Parts: sequence; C-alpha cells; structure tokens
Amino acid sequence: MNLRSLTERAISNMSGSFNKMWLQIIHAWGLLPKHLITFRAWLKDEKGHLFHSRAFYKSDKEGKVDLDHAAAIGGDVQGVYPMGLLWTLSPTTPFVKLIKRDTMSPFHIHLELYLGVQVYQPLRDPPVVTRILEIWYVAPGVQRLQVREGRVRGSLFLPPGEGPFRGIIDLYGIHGGLLEYRSSLLASRGFACLALAYFAYDDLPPVLESVDLKYFEEAAHLLLQNPKVSGDGVGIMSLSKGAEIALAMAAYLPQVKATVCINGSTAVLQESMSFGDIHMKGIPFHFERVQVTDIGAVDLSNTILYDKMADHANSILPLEKANGPILFLVSEGDNLFNSLKFANEAKARAERFGKKDVQVLSFPGAGHLLEPPGLSLCAASSVAAFYRPCKWGGEPLAHGKAQDMCWREIQSFFNKNMRCTKHNKL
Repeated sequence: MNLRSLTERAISNMSGSFNKMWLQIIHAWGLLPKHLITFRAWLKDEKGHLFHSRAFYKSDKEGKVDLDHAAAIGGDVQGVYPMGLLWTLSPTTPFVKLIKRDTMSPFHIHLELYLGVQVYQPLRDPPVVTRILEIWYVAPGVQRLQVREGRVRGSLFLPPGEGPFRGIIDLYGIHGGLLEYRSSLLASRGFACLALAYFAYDDLPPVLESVDLKYFEEAAHLLLQNPKVSGDGVGIMSLSKGAEIALAMAAYLPQVKATVCINGSTAVLQESMSFGDIHMKGIPFHFERVQVTDIGAVDLSNTILYDKMADHANSILPLEKANGPILFLVSEGDNLFNSLKFANEAKARAERFGKKDVQVLSFPGAGHLLEPPGLSLCAASSVAAFYRPCKWGGEPLAHGKAQDMCWREIQSFFNKNMRCTKHNKL
C-alpha cells in the first residue's frame, strides 16, 4: 500500500501549482477494494500549537483513493474537496490562529493513512503510511530585508532579479505587530512587497490610538526609492483595519495606483485619522452591544450602527478621489463587519461621482480573515485588545475555496492595473 509523496518543496503561493502538488501527494493505492480508510493531516506551528484534520474515504474497486475525484464520506470534510484536509486544519488549543511567523522556513504537514474509520483521540492504531510535505511561503531567491528607516517599520521582500518590480504595501488589521507571510508570497509571485507594521511592533505605539496617514505616505516614498521597485506608484494589499487605512491612502496619496481591500470598513471607525490639515473623527463602536457566544467568543457584529452611518458623513472615506482602481473582496460570512454592505455602498458612492473602476467580489460562507491559500479558516481567535476571543465567522470549505479564488484575483488585479517602469516619479 502506498501514498504518493513529493521530493520537491511545495510553495503555497504558486497559483495553481500548489494545488497540483497537494493533489499529487494525496493519492493512495494498494488498498483492499471498497475498504474504508482515514486520512489525517497535522502540523505544529512555530509556537508548538498542534493543528489537525481527518476525513474518511472508501477505496474504489481497484483499491485506490484519489482525492482529486473521491468524495469524503465524513470527518472534517464531506464531498469532493481535494484541498479539504488543508482547509479544515483546526487547533487543539481553542482560539489559536494558524500563522506562519518565520517566512524563511517551511511548515511540515504530516499526512497519515489509517485503515478503517479512526474517530478516537488519541488514535488507537498506528498509521500504515506516513508522508511529510514541506510548504514554503517564500520562493528560492526571494530576499527579506528588515526595514527600520525614519519612522517606518516592517520587512521588504524582493523577488530575485534586477526588476523593476511592481511595489505593494501590505497592511493587516487589529492584531497589530508584523505579519510577513502574505508579503513573502506576493514576492514569490514577482511583486516587491513591504509588510508594514503600524502599531504593537518594535518602537511603534503598543496600541492604536489614532491613524496618521503621513506615516503611510513615508512608507510609500520609501518603497518607491528602492532601485528594484517600479517608479509608477504603489499598490496596497489590505485586510480589516488595514483596508480602512488602504482606502484612505488611495483617496489622499497620489502614489497609490491600485488598492485591494479585504473585509474592511469604508469609513473611519473608532480611532481618529489625520493627514496634514485633514482630520476625521472615528465612528465609535457600541461595545455595550457585544454578545458572548456559546463558544465563549465575543460577537461584535452588532456594535456598528449601520443605519446611523449617514450621521457621520465627515467620517466616510472619499474613495472617489482615488487615482486608481479599487477591488473589494468581501466575505458574506464575515462576523465582524457587514463587509458586503460597506463595499456596495462604496461602489455606489464612487459611481455617483463618476468613478467607474471600483469592483466588488463577494464570497458566500467565507469568514472575516481571508488569507492566502494554504491557511485554514480561523473562525474565532484571541485578540490582545479584547477581554475574550473574537468571532470572525466562516465555514471551512467555503472559506478555503474563497481564499483560492481571491489569491488569483489579487495577482491579476495588480498585474493588470500597475505599470512596471524604471522611471521614478518621486
């Protein structure tokens, strides 16, 4: 009995090819015909947290199971989902999010095959076959450069070669700190990407009390000064609070040529925002409306009074001023924001002002934390700013499909809408 494995390393950013590599490994043969088996996948993150999944299959009349065509009967996956074991990896410790912290080393995913249906924990029988897959978040030759210049803090990832490369600034949300894996993946696809921290990192403020767009303008200038970066402007890749900031950058910074906003607000929320003489007061959350769910996480979905947004007209971000196109990627299962409502209202506003290059793509069943492919759904996780974990929403399989689709859309969007030129316009 055999389980096909790979000798080369899999790079999860390779649009399409990662899925093909993953499919190649989950192919078992030499089994008894029409025999029940269990596939189990597991990995440990850099902090030692265990994530695992399992699914039950029946071999065909030739004693084979090919996840490209075989339907899972039960377990964490039901139906034909070749990537299902990866999409449904869940933590044994509640409310822990799967994050790639060290982008220069791989995740090791252990894939195990058991005879029969294994529902017990710990498992009572040893696996009959085991394989280990390395999943890298950076391609060979990509450089990682720590950025600590002026006020700007972050990491710059550069593809191999002389360039010029399209420059992207990568912004995450309310978790703070510095997350690099999306930037390393984009660099592996040919983009020069600056993973930008803006609080809770190095000597930056430990909490986000206000947003100064001058800091982000400084980051854009810094990125454009790099000789390997195209001088035609920068793109912004963003999620959650980062998407709110990205939309403001698109509206006020002429260097911004293309913007991707994932599940973010289209108004200034909670923390005030400023840019020179421009000051925007944050629309407050109504935290008294927080509800604690049956799993012990806080549900923040009712803390924004959407029907009162018109009372805060000065806090609505003027995206119609943006120089370039804007792509909203929104999850219909987002449990933090009504992201689809935000995006549709932003698109309608832009069109009223004659701006026709705003696009909205929505994904049923996906949760707030849309990530690159290869990272499983995090439906709830601990956040330093809250007294309980936050509920983000989403269904694992729908979320995984959405992440794959988003990743392709993001790369296509930046390639289509950003020119690549050596001329620097500073």
